[in-house]
Amino acid sequence: MTRDDLVRCLVDKQQNISYKTMTNAVKHLFEAMILGLSKGQRIEVRGFGSFALRYRPPRLARNPKTGMQLQTACKYAVHFKPGKELKERVNK
Repeated sequence: MTRDDLVRCLVDKQQNISYKTMTNAVKHLFEAMILGLSKGQRIEVRGFGSFALRYRPPRLARNPKTGMQLQTACKYAVHFKPGKELKERVNK
């Protein structure tokens, strides 16, 4: 499902809200989530799941094409943990 598919689905369910308004709402929702994660905050949506940052330390990696070893930098990765309701509905 793309962002446009999500907006169209929401507009179909809430016919009193215009497509443009719903597009802006979804855009602002995602921006708020990105801003929260970039500040190191955890995002929890009850019934859906939670988003958190996981620290990935620097490590020694290998270029598969040349076989040369190189040092990767440390980074943070976004981790999603599905909620109980999402797991149950997906596994029906």
